[in-house]
Amino acid sequence: MSRTTAELVEANPSTSSGNEAHFPFTAIVGMDEMALALCLATISPAIGGVLVRGEKGTAKSTMVRALAAVLPPVEVVEHDRFSCDPGNPDPDCPDVARHGHGQVARPVRLVELPVGASEDRVTGSLHLDALLKSGQVAFEPGLLAQANRGVLYVDEVNLLPDHLVDTLLDSAAMGRARVEREGVSVTHAARFVLVGTMNPEEGELRPQLLDRFGLAVDVVASREPSVRVEVVRRRMRYEDDPASYMASHSEAEKALADRIAAAQARLGSVRLTDEALVQIAEICAAFDVDGMRGDLVTARTAVAHAAWEGRDEVTADDIRVAARLALPHRKRRNPFDDGDDNQLEDILEETVPETDEDSSDPVEDNDPSTGSGNDTPQDPSTSSGDEVQKPEPDTTTPEPVEGPQDADPKAEAPANSRGGSQGQAAGVPYKARLLSLPSTGAGVAGRRSSAEVTSGRQVRSVLPDDPRGQGFAPLATILAGVRRVASTPSTSSGAAVETCSETLGAVPAPSTGSGTGLDLQGSDLRKAVRRGKEGNLIVFVVDTSGSMGASARIREVKTACVSLLLDAYQRRDKVAVVTFHGKRAEVVVPPTGSVEVAEKQLSRVPTGGRTPLAEGLQTAYDLVLRERAKDPTRRALLVVLTDGRASSGGRAALPRAHRVADGVKAQGLASVVIDCEQSRAGFRLGLARDLAQHLDAEYLDLGELAAEHMSRAVRARTAG
Repeated sequence: MSRTTAELVEANPSTSSGNEAHFPFTAIVGMDEMALALCLATISPAIGGVLVRGEKGTAKSTMVRALAAVLPPVEVVEHDRFSCDPGNPDPDCPDVARHGHGQVARPVRLVELPVGASEDRVTGSLHLDALLKSGQVAFEPGLLAQANRGVLYVDEVNLLPDHLVDTLLDSAAMGRARVEREGVSVTHAARFVLVGTMNPEEGELRPQLLDRFGLAVDVVASREPSVRVEVVRRRMRYEDDPASYMASHSEAEKALADRIAAAQARLGSVRLTDEALVQIAEICAAFDVDGMRGDLVTARTAVAHAAWEGRDEVTADDIRVAARLALPHRKRRNPFDDGDDNQLEDILEETVPETDEDSSDPVEDNDPSTGSGNDTPQDPSTSSGDEVQKPEPDTTTPEPVEGPQDADPKAEAPANSRGGSQGQAAGVPYKARLLSLPSTGAGVAGRRSSAEVTSGRQVRSVLPDDPRGQGFAPLATILAGVRRVASTPSTSSGAAVETCSETLGAVPAPSTGSGTGLDLQGSDLRKAVRRGKEGNLIVFVVDTSGSMGASARIREVKTACVSLLLDAYQRRDKVAVVTFHGKRAEVVVPPTGSVEVAEKQLSRVPTGGRTPLAEGLQTAYDLVLRERAKDPTRRALLVVLTDGRASSGGRAALPRAHRVADGVKAQGLASVVIDCEQSRAGFRLGLARDLAQHLDAEYLDLGELAAEHMSRAVRARTAG
């Protein structure tokens, strides 16, 4: 490693060079599909990156870090901050003046992007020292520049702000990064292998962002005892003596590195025939894939797999492997659909015939970890790989709840106050009207309520010690310096104006190199206040008691909840669900970013019994208090779906519920009450409206929740 690289690694702990101790890539057991996807993305970065979805503790991060260590070294221009290729230097590189200073070989760099990284840190920004000391507008490279010709790893990519995910995926697809902000206009190479990992329980990526990842794999811990034993055994051997364990796998690691290098060299000579293109198009069309990105990625992956297998022409097996990796996450579906795992296999059977009679699973045969050394078990990792990979989704995916189309209306029984009913499924969700919090928050970026966030429209500037400031405001800083010069007592009024004009004109462009400019001081520094949208914690408080009426009404309520959950999914909220019936309330879904989990749990909630309204409100309020202690910036919104009745506790039940509501109101907790009372002969008690008054909440009738209802009302009012 050159001195320059060592300095970069030391200065940036999120960057590693591949020399650190790491668990060997070839020693990882039971992750065949993920290993293959990573290798293919490395062979052809144009694929667009890999998304790895899996539960915690499944070695996702371990495998990514191990991959970087086995990749072949790269030749870079010495002292070039953008890792340009000496054989093909980038003419637009900001360090183009250094391209004649020789070259040096270094290990592939692994750059880890933290979830809390700012846009400036990712793309690059102004060099503040140069700007403040000499007036020079100089560019300070970000993580995209450091990751060029390396691996960019984003753990918990689903928690990253959407605009940063867009930036990463655009750069990964185009191989270049463009920075146009704050007086900086820079374009530089940014060709890297993008790997994102996520735990679905923490929240899903939006479909638009999910589609931008080239390949996607799902990983779960094996349920096979022999595999789990081998995983623990290998890890403990490594921890006992890392150096010795790595040495025992050095030959397998070198063989893998050589195979990747050979595939990279062969990639350009692999032929993709018209027949193969037709097969890919037929598969994508039959699988109902939106757009053409799926076709392109499948084709590129098939070519990379052919190169990986040492072939000069794409075969049917290459197409099958590529389709399994590139298409399942692109299928058009509703956010809460479980999907049909067998549909793609059926399409492949009809479209692409099997050519290898001795191959039961192309992914397994291409396992890079096969033959990893003395520790490789024959049964778990080679002969039974199919059993390790395929049954796992069935062990973790809950059985789908029958939808409304499968239900027999005649079989629905009323949920009376005594017996109750089990798990009424929701109907087809609809687009719900926007429910938002008042005032301006400062929470996590999202799409619901107004907030001062790290990205968005700049509304004003503040002093550096103001906590509302988010990032450097160059124009405001310069203007503050100009005003200070203009107000200097020793300068006459006319002269001050002239000086200001000259000073503004003296701020040089990057190409001047004059070293002259505005003499800015620390007191001139300003930070930007940016206004955007935030995501909230939406706490659904759902009345599932017998007072809600028949099963049909409960179904309407659950449909409304699912519609609101869909809205929360689109607006990047966290959600929680509290239900109350009988004598108590229960948190059936603790605060989570996965609204799919909430939807599934809600579908299983039983109904019936008395109405403990006070307990439901109190439980929801206690939950909000706990979440405030964990994340004070994320504001909460209570969404109460009830008819307003309270019957658990006798005649004192309703007054007690109103007292709890008054207490919630006193704490300033924003609420919405959705009236679920059924009209009986045109008569309604109006208890939900009374509850809304005690909560100081927005009041909506259940039928008014749909956005279409509001649109119709507006059209009706404007028609006359």
